[in-house]
Amino acid sequence: MKIVRFSVAGSRPRIGLVKGDGVVDLAFAGVHFDSVRQIIESGEAALERLKNVHETAAPGLALAAVTLLAPIERPGKYLAIGMNYQKHLEEADRLGVARRAYQTWFNKQTSCLAGPFDKIEPGVTEKLDYEVELGLVIGRSAKGVSEADALDHVFGYFVANDVSARDWQMHTPTFTMGKSFDTHGPIGPWIVTADEITDPQSLDLRCLVNGEVRQSNNTKNMLHPIRAQISYLSTAFTLEPGDLIATGTPEGVGVGMDPQSFLKSGDVVRCEVEGIGAIENEVA
Repeated sequence: MKIVRFSVAGSRPRIGLVKGDGVVDLAFAGVHFDSVRQIIESGEAALERLKNVHETAAPGLALAAVTLLAPIERPGKYLAIGMNYQKHLEEADRLGVARRAYQTWFNKQTSCLAGPFDKIEPGVTEKLDYEVELGLVIGRSAKGVSEADALDHVFGYFVANDVSARDWQMHTPTFTMGKSFDTHGPIGPWIVTADEITDPQSLDLRCLVNGEVRQSNNTKNMLHPIRAQISYLSTAFTLEPGDLIATGTPEGVGVGMDPQSFLKSGDVVRCEVEGIGAIENEVA
């Protein structure tokens, strides 16, 4: 299933299911949840209710007639891994970013979240960059989880653009400042539930800027697969329902090009992940 948050003509946010070219509004189908996080926290019982709606209800709205919002409200955590594809790691080497012996993690402050088609506001950065990533949503609390059991804790997947202010990213070794500007976390266009993704380690992903392919790779080439990511993080702290993880970006980012090519006003960035969909954001 594809779970969406949406509005119609500026209405308050609503929750729905994508069905073909339409959207089933859960409230109109008689299923009431206050938030997507509530759905996630309610576990299998909530998913069964949604499956029943998806199978029986007719879409009441055209997908093209609604405004898609970030598919989850403000989560507790938004964590992202750096240098998780070999050629992107080599880009970082050329830029003088020190290699680390362990997985490299940083926070994206959750206030950065934006909708799948919202504008990206550059803010004060002079080095605005893009990073296509497969994102995931934690469904069940995870603490001390083994790699073998890690995917059992995933609720679903989404497309992420880890928009980066490269100049501000290097202000601190944690990267957080340059990864957390307002609007620099567009995600979506929906959450695809985990049962729809047979193997998250075999998905093509691409990023295009003004129609030009800048990034193209497959999640099979992650240095630290998703199972290892969840296990590693949960060794230190509890991953909670609704937490977000961005699983890494491949080579082709603007800062790694020769000459470097950063985003400018009017540029359109499209991020695609096989089996999930695409998000597209214009730079304001």
